[in-house]
Amino acid sequence: MIERTRRIIAAIPALLTRHLLPLLLTTLFLLPLYWMLISSLRMPGQPPAIALEWFPAAPTLSNYTRIFQILPLWHYTLNSIIVSITGVTLTLLTASWAGFGMSLLGKRARLRLLLLSAGLQMIPVTALWLTRFLLLAKIGISNSHLALIAPALMGSSPLFILLFYWTFRRTNPAIFESAELDGAHLFRIWWSIALPMARPALMAVGMLAFMFYWNDFINPLLYLRSQTLYTLPVGLLHLQEMDKTNWPLLMAASVVMTIPPVLVFSALQRTLLWWELE
Repeated sequence: MIERTRRIIAAIPALLTRHLLPLLLTTLFLLPLYWMLISSLRMPGQPPAIALEWFPAAPTLSNYTRIFQILPLWHYTLNSIIVSITGVTLTLLTASWAGFGMSLLGKRARLRLLLLSAGLQMIPVTALWLTRFLLLAKIGISNSHLALIAPALMGSSPLFILLFYWTFRRTNPAIFESAELDGAHLFRIWWSIALPMARPALMAVGMLAFMFYWNDFINPLLYLRSQTLYTLPVGLLHLQEMDKTNWPLLMAASVVMTIPPVLVFSALQRTLLWWELE
């Protein structure tokens, strides 16, 4: 009994380091979300609390009903969901195709494409606004959701392609070669062998792409002229222009915009945990 007690006492520092520190870090990151949620429950028109308010004195949900009365927020949310899901799906396809193709090239060709991807990654996005706007206007899709989804046809970002490339390069090339000798074509190798082995990269790119399209503010502002096509970030801008000092109302709209990314992240985290336990 004494020896068991000594072992428990000796294990306490390790347990604290393993569980308490991550818990404190998680709490630190969750505090802004909690502050946003509590602020959205304050009475309409009240200024932000000077100190951290753990719970408002007179909580109310009227701000949430009010934001949907002022603006067609449901329609904006639906537009954001359509753009995000379509953009993520196309990004996973095109980025994985490009990364898989790069991994099968020779050394010199891979090096050239890697340098090109790194160079494209360093180009500021502001340098592409005018060129992309003129190109999409010339094609005739500037005032449509296709203008927002167009980057997904090229992998959305060189970073996403490189993530898939590094994942496929770590795979033993003999696996792909043996499948090719058995008569499998490249598409079958990509679908049946490469993608199942790149599930962490799929989750990482999927999450990053979802955040890219869900939080996209500049592109809808540049390309969309019809209010029925607006996405949620532009809707929040209009709400702020209507009443810049009504912080509880703005916080309620921010909570509505934050819920989908939190749900997506939680679902992907559970999926990754299930894969690890599998």
